[in-house]
Amino acid sequence: MPIATPEVYNEMLDRAKAGKFAYPAINVTSSQTLHAALRGFAEAESDGIIQISTGGAEFLGGQYSKDMVTGAVALAEFAHIVAEKYDVTVALHTDHCPKDKLDGYVRPLLDVSAERVKAGRNPLFQSHMWDGSAETLADNLAIGQELLAKAAAAKIILEVEITPTGGEEDGVSHEINDELYTTVDDALRTAEALGLGDKGRYLLAASFGNVHGVYKPGNVVLRPELLKDLQEGVGAKYGKQSPFDFVFHGGSGSTAEEIATALENGVVKMNLDTDTQYAFTRPVADHMFRNYDGVLKVDGEVGSKKTYDPRTWGKLAEAGMAARVTEACANLRSTGTKLK
Repeated sequence: MPIATPEVYNEMLDRAKAGKFAYPAINVTSSQTLHAALRGFAEAESDGIIQISTGGAEFLGGQYSKDMVTGAVALAEFAHIVAEKYDVTVALHTDHCPKDKLDGYVRPLLDVSAERVKAGRNPLFQSHMWDGSAETLADNLAIGQELLAKAAAAKIILEVEITPTGGEEDGVSHEINDELYTTVDDALRTAEALGLGDKGRYLLAASFGNVHGVYKPGNVVLRPELLKDLQEGVGAKYGKQSPFDFVFHGGSGSTAEEIATALENGVVKMNLDTDTQYAFTRPVADHMFRNYDGVLKVDGEVGSKKTYDPRTWGKLAEAGMAARVTEACANLRSTGTKLK
């Protein structure tokens, strides 16, 4: 059962929260990056989350039609087959989907899973993300209510982003300023609108200074201790300890101390994309520079098939990305925690 059932996914998240560790959520854009993620989890003996953004799904759909649903469904179906060869359990998730792409991505995918569940099968994806951070909180939560009901009916967990994460991700961008910090009032309004599990389970991407993209430690002021304030503020009103399952977005460049604080305060999922992209590409660049006259037909020569064969440099890319996934498992304390 390498692809988690709804029941197993809930168990995974519960174990992470109780054990104060988090699952790396690795963005993939191809069958090769999927294998790299699976390999990294397997080598770390960690379960994990594999996710596809709107841009990733469009890329997977092919440059001829760029159909996001086709791309996401195709890779998810592929994952259900190849993941059987890896001795870990993974959940499939769709990353950042803003309002203008809901009808072309998340809503159709929810319908796909609803039909599967109706036929007695498990959903295709185990969770989907609604990124309403560009909307007012009222509109964000209103759409969240609709999507949460549909997700719960299809045995799917919803992820919601209620306040902005800085930087840019697949066309959704926010300035780096004081708005990048979720308030207790924001969290209370979220609990009032979406419940605390009674209306369906959801993951909460709260903001504590997070920024997507590439930055060096110190360039962004992260305040993961803020998550404790949100847990306590909402928990006091509803009589529930640590009511939220948090997601850490924009984690590239975070310090070990910042990650540890986030884990202590309820983060169960941390997204990785920027760092794994580099880890995948860096060995390829090294190969091309070292084998310039082999990968190119220079000065009328024929080059070297062994060096430009995509399998040659593709294996290096997979190994590089897998190593970064394994490193992420160590940073998030998920190493050695696999279910089976």
